[in-house]
Amino acid sequence: MRILVTGGAGFIGSHVADTLLSAGHTVGVVDDLSTGRRDNIPARAAFHQGDIRDEAFVTRVFGEFKPDVVSHQAAQTSVAISTREPLRDAEINVIGTLHLLQQCVRRKVQRIVFASTGGAVYGEVPEGERARVDRVPCPLSPYACSKFAIENYLRAYKFEHGLNSTILRYANVYGPRQDPHGEAGVVAIFTQRLLDRETIQVNARKDPADAGCVRDYVFVGDVVRYNHLAIDGSITDPVVNVCTGQATSTLELARTLGKVIGIEPDIRYGGRRAGDVERSVLDHGTLPQDYTPTTLEEGLRKTVAWFKTRRAK
Repeated sequence: MRILVTGGAGFIGSHVADTLLSAGHTVGVVDDLSTGRRDNIPARAAFHQGDIRDEAFVTRVFGEFKPDVVSHQAAQTSVAISTREPLRDAEINVIGTLHLLQQCVRRKVQRIVFASTGGAVYGEVPEGERARVDRVPCPLSPYACSKFAIENYLRAYKFEHGLNSTILRYANVYGPRQDPHGEAGVVAIFTQRLLDRETIQVNARKDPADAGCVRDYVFVGDVVRYNHLAIDGSITDPVVNVCTGQATSTLELARTLGKVIGIEPDIRYGGRRAGDVERSVLDHGTLPQDYTPTTLEEGLRKTVAWFKTRRAK
């Protein structure tokens, strides 16, 4: 198949593009390189540099590449940025995506796989519970609102135009290639700082000096597996949580990373970060055949190994 991967120079998108090429697909990558890296783009992928907010650019790419399937990973992904700049968040995540959907209909694309957010769209998940896909969403940040808006647009496009889609609600994704310099991606930030023997900050869940927010951390390799299955049509459910179902506080994450690296973390405590939900843990439902989620410690070891290799170059 001919598969267009938006955000294909980024953390998750580049891994998706790599796997699809290895499986024998023809891959096109769309990225404006605002956060993605050119050296993440596979050499065999056709690269189209531009912004999905530019309707003329999107139209041109679809006309030139003629995709059978679209893997839509491009997004503004920071909850904090969305809270400060909600218009920018909506322009990228809503308007930009609508440009893609219009072209999917016009070019008769077979399916779009949409990277949504389970880590934010459900809102607060009470202690002892895991959010199932049938849980009523309660987005509490502009980022979560924009992602849930597109989920609803996809239902409308299915009803009106017959556009098939698979919605993957990601938990908190981490792994190799994640940028430690942005505001999203606590694993990358902590890994970089711990390797540099620097202090790390645990932002409060409620009160300073508590253990921090509770999250479901899912390894990027598992996310790629779900994307591949969705693109192949092996996932028949319209909405799927991509997660581990395991609850981890920020403090526990810091200590596990310290154990993997072999140091005792120097931790300071900060206040609550705007837009953050206190607890987000998901239910993955029935797992794909022959698939077991990567454990946190195993995923962190792979992540740390990548960071060390990169620093040695």
